[in-house]
Amino acid sequence: MHRRVLAGDRLVAAFLIGCVLFNYPLLSLFDRHTQIFGIPLVFAYVFFAWATVIAVMAWAVERRFK
Repeated sequence: MHRRVLAGDRLVAAFLIGCVLFNYPLLSLFDRHTQIFGIPLVFAYVFFAWATVIAVMAWAVERRFK
Protein backbone atom coordinates (compact mmCIF):
# COMPACT_ATOMS: atom_id res chain seq x y z
CA MET A 1 0.00 0.00 0.00
CA HIS A 2 2.80 2.40 0.84
CA ARG A 3 4.40 1.99 -2.60
CA ARG A 4 1.11 2.78 -4.33
CA VAL A 5 0.75 6.03 -2.42
CA LEU A 6 4.37 6.91 -3.14
CA ALA A 7 3.88 6.26 -6.87
CA GLY A 8 0.77 8.45 -6.86
CA ASP A 9 2.70 11.21 -5.12
CA ARG A 10 5.44 10.94 -7.75
CA LEU A 11 2.89 11.23 -10.56
CA VAL A 12 1.37 14.31 -8.95
CA ALA A 13 4.87 15.79 -8.64
CA ALA A 14 5.54 15.04 -12.33
CA PHE A 15 2.29 16.80 -13.25
CA LEU A 16 3.20 19.87 -11.20
CA ILE A 17 6.71 19.95 -12.70
CA GLY A 18 5.10 19.79 -16.15
CA CYS A 19 2.82 22.70 -15.25
CA VAL A 20 5.82 24.77 -14.22
CA LEU A 21 7.92 23.80 -17.25
CA PHE A 22 5.18 24.74 -19.73
CA ASN A 23 4.09 27.93 -17.99
CA TYR A 24 4.55 31.27 -19.77
CA PRO A 25 7.30 32.90 -17.67
CA LEU A 26 9.64 29.95 -18.16
CA LEU A 27 8.75 29.54 -21.83
CA SER A 28 9.50 33.21 -22.46
CA LEU A 29 13.09 32.66 -21.30
CA PHE A 30 13.64 30.39 -24.31
CA ASP A 31 11.80 32.52 -26.87
CA ARG A 32 14.92 33.75 -28.67
CA HIS A 33 16.01 33.84 -32.29
CA THR A 34 18.78 31.29 -31.70
CA GLN A 35 18.70 27.81 -33.11
CA ILE A 36 20.06 24.47 -31.97
CA PHE A 37 20.82 22.11 -34.86
CA GLY A 38 18.50 24.21 -37.04
CA ILE A 39 15.60 24.01 -34.56
CA PRO A 40 14.39 27.18 -32.83
CA LEU A 41 15.35 27.27 -29.16
CA VAL A 42 11.77 27.37 -27.85
CA PHE A 43 10.82 24.25 -29.83
CA ALA A 44 13.89 22.39 -28.60
CA TYR A 45 13.05 23.38 -25.02
CA VAL A 46 9.43 22.22 -25.34
CA PHE A 47 10.51 18.89 -26.82
CA PHE A 48 13.10 18.19 -24.11
CA ALA A 49 10.78 19.34 -21.30
CA TRP A 50 8.03 17.10 -22.68
CA ALA A 51 10.43 14.14 -22.93
CA THR A 52 11.63 14.78 -19.38
CA VAL A 53 8.09 14.80 -17.97
CA ILE A 54 7.30 11.55 -19.81
CA ALA A 55 10.51 9.95 -18.52
CA VAL A 56 9.70 10.96 -14.92
CA MET A 57 6.17 9.57 -15.27
CA ALA A 58 7.46 6.30 -16.72
CA TRP A 59 9.98 6.03 -13.89
CA ALA A 60 7.24 6.58 -11.29
CA VAL A 61 4.92 3.99 -12.85
CA GLU A 62 7.64 1.37 -13.35
CA ARG A 63 8.83 1.78 -9.75
CA ARG A 64 5.28 0.95 -8.66
CA PHE A 65 5.47 -2.67 -9.86
CA LYS A 66 8.89 -3.57 -8.44
